[in-house]
Amino acid sequence: MLELTIIVYDLEMTVRRKKGQIAEIIEIGAAKVGLVDDVPQIIETFQSFVKPVIVSQLTPDTTAFTGITQDDVNGAGTLSQVIRDYTEWMGSEEYFLCAWGPDDQRQLVQECRQHQISTDWIVNHNNLQKMLSKVYKLEKHQQMGLKPALEMLEIQFSGSHHRAMDDAINTAQILVKLFDQFQFKRNKLSDETKVESEVVYKTDHYENLPFAGLANLFPESK
Repeated sequence: MLELTIIVYDLEMTVRRKKGQIAEIIEIGAAKVGLVDDVPQIIETFQSFVKPVIVSQLTPDTTAFTGITQDDVNGAGTLSQVIRDYTEWMGSEEYFLCAWGPDDQRQLVQECRQHQISTDWIVNHNNLQKMLSKVYKLEKHQQMGLKPALEMLEIQFSGSHHRAMDDAINTAQILVKLFDQFQFKRNKLSDETKVESEVVYKTDHYENLPFAGLANLFPESK
């Protein structure tokens, strides 16, 4: 069994409705999974709002979708400040970073590079959505959404959808349940991003990924 810390994180971003609008991270939530007497479980959590700096005013769409208010982000630190707190919370021991789907990693790397925040800490990144698809031998171009995955595994969703903390905890519950069936990979970010075209189908059981073709954005080390 894996003897390392696993950080399951989720991001909430401003909602884009028009072409040219910028999406900015406005909340980071994470759950730290570790082994206690050889049993995987959530041992710590992290949550912080993030102050958007390019478009400081949240739209009604963003508040309606996430429940995050202008007051929440007004009192928050910038992404640079929050990342500093977040990485400190993560600790100095080796860890695996995990998210549901490819989009959060893409957004995180993009904004860190945009604001000249180090990405050295974004290592050993694993896509739990992709890992679940491999375990259950789902079709290559279909990825199961978080809610259907929880229902399939008979895990009760707790909290509110589209809140980073709650989504991170629920995602971590999937990791805990399938821990022995998941294979975690060590990797590092590439300097150049590689985007491959990918078709994602929408059915009653699958959700259309908002950034099609980004599942293979960062090559995994062998």
